[in-house]
Amino acid sequence: MTEGDPSWAGPLAGISLRLPVYHIIEPEIKAQIDPAVYESQVGLAEMVLEVNEISQALQEVRARLQN
Repeated sequence: MTEGDPSWAGPLAGISLRLPVYHIIEPEIKAQIDPAVYESQVGLAEMVLEVNEISQALQEVRARLQN
């Protein structure tokens, strides 16, 4: 979505909106969610995901979009 409509079928095909993208497991987002809700809805997934790798990849994308 950072680089436009991924289906290349809509009016935003190939038009970057330069939107920052975050994953729910990133600390900036996790801190905004009630801990009990986060644990019940995301906790199990967070245990099996590669949190550091996901966060690093998204940080690189956001940095690239800022330039």
